[in-house]
Amino acid sequence: MSDDLFDSLRNQMMAEIIAEAALTAAHTGRGVFSERVMRTIGSVPRHEFVPLELQPYAYLNRPLPIGYEKTISQPFIVALMTDLLDLQEGDMVLEIGAGAGYQAAILAELARRVYTVDIVEELAQGAEKRLQRLGYDNIEIRVANGYYGWPERAPYDKIMVTAAADLIPPPLLAQLKPGGRMVIPTGIPDKQTLTLVEKSAAGSLSAREILPVRFSELEEPGETAGVA
Repeated sequence: MSDDLFDSLRNQMMAEIIAEAALTAAHTGRGVFSERVMRTIGSVPRHEFVPLELQPYAYLNRPLPIGYEKTISQPFIVALMTDLLDLQEGDMVLEIGAGAGYQAAILAELARRVYTVDIVEELAQGAEKRLQRLGYDNIEIRVANGYYGWPERAPYDKIMVTAAADLIPPPLLAQLKPGGRMVIPTGIPDKQTLTLVEKSAAGSLSAREILPVRFSELEEPGETAGVA
């Protein structure tokens, strides 16, 4: 497809994100996402992160399959989760669930450094090659069970989890800096809620439910993967 057609489809996607943000404002408290987030969503080429045969559909406001029973998240949800993190240029960010690398690319545009893990080795390797090809040099990828985070690089200013857990994993809470934020889907498979977790400067935790969502499940403790 031509770049002009991708531009047209991307503009349509952006308009749909803006509309959905307004429609869900009563739940999210965010009727308009920040200019930094929207500018980044509009600049990262989503078509580079989906299989070739799905590139014509890359800018639909919907999740798309990327193999291994995983998906690239709906653009509106990507924008919402990114906006909720309130990323700063100097932030160190942990992402759980690298997938194709799309969300990591967006985080990397807005923060100083991104550490991302995925339990599926093929996805992690594909994301690493893709991100390197696109010029992202502030992202590091590891093959591991995301439940345990990445303790060697902790603590983190922000943590984004793109797989749902019944309960928020204690290792991730421990790796979040005082003053930090985490966005994570929580709950059982048919009743998941996007949750914003904040850790105060004194280390106390608070959580706020944002919006019903549906994500693949985070691997339970005890499931392991090799480290790359």
